[in-house]
Amino acid sequence: MSNELAPEQDILVREAIAHWAPRFTTNGVAVSDFMSVTSSVVAWADWADAWISAGRVHEDLGREALQDERLRSAGNHLSTASVYYHFAKFVFVDFPDTMKSAHAMAVQCLTDALPHLDPPGERVTIEFRGFPMPAILRKPKGVSRPPVVVMASGLDSTKEELRSTEQLFLDRGMATLAVDGPGQGESEYALPIEPAWEEVGSVILDWIEGRDDLDSGRVGVWGVSLGGYYAPRMASGEPRIRACAALAGPFDWGGVWDGLPELTRRTFTYRAHQPSQEAAREYGRQLTLEGRAGDIRCPLLIIFGARDRLIPAREAERLASESGGTLLMLPDGNHGCMNVAAKHRNKTADWLSARLT
Repeated sequence: MSNELAPEQDILVREAIAHWAPRFTTNGVAVSDFMSVTSSVVAWADWADAWISAGRVHEDLGREALQDERLRSAGNHLSTASVYYHFAKFVFVDFPDTMKSAHAMAVQCLTDALPHLDPPGERVTIEFRGFPMPAILRKPKGVSRPPVVVMASGLDSTKEELRSTEQLFLDRGMATLAVDGPGQGESEYALPIEPAWEEVGSVILDWIEGRDDLDSGRVGVWGVSLGGYYAPRMASGEPRIRACAALAGPFDWGGVWDGLPELTRRTFTYRAHQPSQEAAREYGRQLTLEGRAGDIRCPLLIIFGARDRLIPAREAERLASESGGTLLMLPDGNHGCMNVAAKHRNKTADWLSARLT
């Protein structure tokens, strides 16, 4: 996607547009809205307000539809508003009050949309170290005790952003469980980013085993960006995982730190609950698959873009080499390969379906 960047836009606005534009539109933002909002923002301090204003248009449409009992429309509008509010919040850590306000709006809109989605969603919580991690469970229609895909978001993504990806799995008869893990979404205020996602995974699998409407013997995990580290890390220590798909994840977060965008370093510092970027860099050294990749016993699909500007392609190549996993390297893919979504999203869903259904 192209976007006219006004010369007066500050570097952080330019950085957000350059790194993440295709992600916005793949995950639910209308192209015209993206162009309108991003061209209107000059200073980074104004980013969230612009996205909140755009989100309110969709929320108002959703509230009107609810009042008129046009429930399918209400679900569509409110879940869309949730995505817009999420992108107001996603890396806005320099302004925590505004960020939290936008986040609360995103959570509320998605919560109100859940009964009216197709298929509907259920808000659940999974306890980790004494704190409830909110999650969204959706089950495919007409499938008794479906297999489950656990969905691990990245550093700046949350369960509010994942509707379009959920649908890929739901359409193939798999349930989805999108979790706000430590350092993510609603969990980020109480729980810092957790390097040992095999421990997070264990409590998630225990929770799934406690549900009589899900097949705990057929559980896969999918992760994107930093979630593309969480997913294989989870699989490396959790033998109940049957298949793992890792999209655009680092092998060693500390090793790529110096090449990360400034917004990403600030966001990691905030969500790791660290006092400085230097402290965050040291904390980030714990986020590594070194010595663990070889412990992944389930089938592993690694999807990566050779033109990723955040994480070097060598990270995916190392994971494939040390784990024996299958590497799908897309030569023209950016971070998350959202600019070439057609080349991997359906293929990934088919791959997981073949191993879980």
